[in-house]
Amino acid sequence: MPRSPVLSKSPRRTSLILAAATATALLPLVGIATFNAQAAGPTSVAPVAEKLIDAVVNISTSQTIKGAEGVPLPRVPKGSPFEEFFDDFFNRKGSSDDRKASSLGSGFVIDAKEGIIVTNNHVIDGADEIIANFNDGTKLKAELIGKDAKADLAVLKVKPAKKSLVAVPFGSSTRLKTGDWVMAIGNPFGLGGSVTLGIISAKQRDINSGPYDEFLQTDAAINKGNSGGPLFNMDGEVIGINTAIISPSGGSIGIGFAVPSDSAVVVIDQLRKYGEARRGWLGVKIRSVSDDMVEALGLKEASGALIESVTANGPAAKAGMQDGDIVLKFDGRDINNVRALTRAVAQTAVEKSVSVDVLRKGQPVTLQIAVGRLVEEEKPSKDAKKESVDKDKSKDKGAGDPKSLLEQSYLGLKLAPLDDALRKKFAVDAKVKGVLVIEVDPQSAAAQKGVKAGDVIVEAAQDPVSAVADVGASIDKLKKAGRRAILLRLEDGKGDLRFVAIPLT
Repeated sequence: MPRSPVLSKSPRRTSLILAAATATALLPLVGIATFNAQAAGPTSVAPVAEKLIDAVVNISTSQTIKGAEGVPLPRVPKGSPFEEFFDDFFNRKGSSDDRKASSLGSGFVIDAKEGIIVTNNHVIDGADEIIANFNDGTKLKAELIGKDAKADLAVLKVKPAKKSLVAVPFGSSTRLKTGDWVMAIGNPFGLGGSVTLGIISAKQRDINSGPYDEFLQTDAAINKGNSGGPLFNMDGEVIGINTAIISPSGGSIGIGFAVPSDSAVVVIDQLRKYGEARRGWLGVKIRSVSDDMVEALGLKEASGALIESVTANGPAAKAGMQDGDIVLKFDGRDINNVRALTRAVAQTAVEKSVSVDVLRKGQPVTLQIAVGRLVEEEKPSKDAKKESVDKDKSKDKGAGDPKSLLEQSYLGLKLAPLDDALRKKFAVDAKVKGVLVIEVDPQSAAAQKGVKAGDVIVEAAQDPVSAVADVGASIDKLKKAGRRAILLRLEDGKGDLRFVAIPLT
């Protein structure tokens, strides 16, 4: 029998047809195998959860709330049959007696021998009594060791019962990547130990809850009652402490936040050792380098933290840091903005000497700073670095100079030298040196930047200013150099210093 002309002409085609025929014949079997694989689902996390769930506790608290909680007494006519009834009912039910309030949250054991438990500060804040409820039904009264509202962390201690506790270790949140799988275990809505799974959606989230925000964001379901509970990586290590959610309904919509372990561990160790957080302090007022400052400062990109003022006798001042310095690195860490520097300093041990790389008038400078301790929010000193702007006042007022020569307008700003009359009119302190802004064109870029009458220009292009002409000279110098913006340093009547970049057009 002759061979098929089609098959004989194309051996490759023959093989393809045979393969297709074989696949067709096996289709029912393949379909069954695929179905069974899908029915089994992805790899189970049960082995991981089983090892961790006994270390996670439910935190229940109670506190006494003082003050009247009753309903206002309804008005009824005098002599009405209801008068006696309402008086009796509402005097009893609406009394100003203290009442008990309770709350629920989560926590986890980090030291089984010492009975140390970590949770959120807001879970136990104001509590008169704290109870740790373990997965096996054990209830232990907890003692507060220390708490920190800014990091929203608290450390508790329980006396372990005869049965030893189960503890979990911390892992590195820095090595964690967006997209990595994570697991949350906690006490949502008071239901007890619940396990949810998701991924890291983002890192270093700022949700405006405090000065040190750098939260991990996850889509693992976090609900009310999960606060203080651990967020685990797939190795069973705690890489975050669940603390907040965004939800219009009160339930999880897949946007939850956790304190990263690497920053939490620093605070937790301090709370265990001192009962309080002891953060580092430089003694500077800072701001981020904005896009409009890049040109004025001669930078390639908007990066770093700009030093607006240095506190007299603070750690930074003692190390030689100057107003106008731009911090690029702190103790080996890149500083891209203000929050990066704030976090880096806060997490540095008090009295530790660190290397700080700054850019000073376009030149790199390295400083060695012994970090101080942040006791309270320090206000920058009005006297810091004022010596540099004390120039010969003969420039301000020449003998017989008419007032019109002393007042000039630049960039929509009408400027005048400071004298006693203007100091009194605009409430400018006698210690402030510079030139006064007496009028601002409302249509100017300066007005849009928030410059107002009564502000004092103390520096222009990072050079001291003592006369109106100094501002004009700085503008001319920058224009000749091809710059398109000027950086002004302003001081207001309260003594607050700030930098503003204004276009030269």
